[in-house]
Amino acid sequence: MDARLRQALARAEEVAHQLADPGLSKDPARLKSLGREHARFIPIVRAAERLSKAEREFAEAREAANADDPELVSMAKEDLARLPDEITALHAELRSLLLPRDPHDDRDVIVELRAGTGGDEAGLFAAELLRLYTRFAERHGLSVEPIAIHEGTLGGIKEAVVAIRGTGAYGLLRHESGVHRVQRVPATETQGRIHTSAATVAILPEAEEVDVKIDAADLRIDVFRSSGPGGQSVNTTDSAVRITHLPTGIVVSQQDQKSQLQNKLKGMEVLRARILDRMISEQEAARSATRRAMVGTGDRSGKIRTYNFPQSRVTDHRVNLSVHNLADVMDGKIEQFVAALRAAAQQDDESN
Repeated sequence: MDARLRQALARAEEVAHQLADPGLSKDPARLKSLGREHARFIPIVRAAERLSKAEREFAEAREAANADDPELVSMAKEDLARLPDEITALHAELRSLLLPRDPHDDRDVIVELRAGTGGDEAGLFAAELLRLYTRFAERHGLSVEPIAIHEGTLGGIKEAVVAIRGTGAYGLLRHESGVHRVQRVPATETQGRIHTSAATVAILPEAEEVDVKIDAADLRIDVFRSSGPGGQSVNTTDSAVRITHLPTGIVVSQQDQKSQLQNKLKGMEVLRARILDRMISEQEAARSATRRAMVGTGDRSGKIRTYNFPQSRVTDHRVNLSVHNLADVMDGKIEQFVAALRAAAQQDDESN
């Protein structure tokens, strides 16, 4: 660990020095990248400082334990009893902080939610998942920006695309990708039967132009008239945009903004995120089978979590974790799952 810590502290100092360069303001992309890296090093630097202080105090206490002053000896013995546990805890904290991190963990994310099997009930569940992630983001100091919301019936949604922004957003949410299943008695069920419905969640790291180079010649852009809520321009102007990335076949439609230009900009934002997600998925496919089995790779084809309302139980099938506080989970309190999935991923990293 000592070598990794020295490297991390040296890099932290180098990043701080680069951020102090006034000329960096001319390169916003690099400024943003260095800012993310700096934020990642802050807890490492602080933990290292606390460890250095504790070790220094321990050395001083050992020396003071042999002094002639009884009061000084008494204080030294208290420190000698207290500091070893503190030093051990700080070593453990640093080992965790120094584990290899995914370079995308500090990015903002694009969250795509879609109603799956289950009709109106699936749409209602998708809307509840949107609220869940919004509440979770707010509690962690992240901001939520709607990009496109396609409403369904009975207050549900067919599809929602939102950006969640803030340091560490992707690292917090990356393992939420997959099929989320709900088991409950729908409000429209007259005979009290439990139905099973599903919604899919896709967590995409937000891509910047420097990450994904898109040639204009590789795009087909079609415009059409918006439909649904949206103001006076709806159904009167060709403001909606459909962007097709020809090399990958990825298609993005955007109509929630007021102008064609705004829809195109938002559509390109989602397109870059989807392309980057595909690139990451291809890289993940080549990684260990252990990790894929343990935490998944974001493949939306696999059921990852079940929300059982009659039993007030939520089960994550990747780490075999069940909790019986469904109301809290639906209010966005999913930290137990986030921590368990991160721990599983870290354990796999250490074993490889």
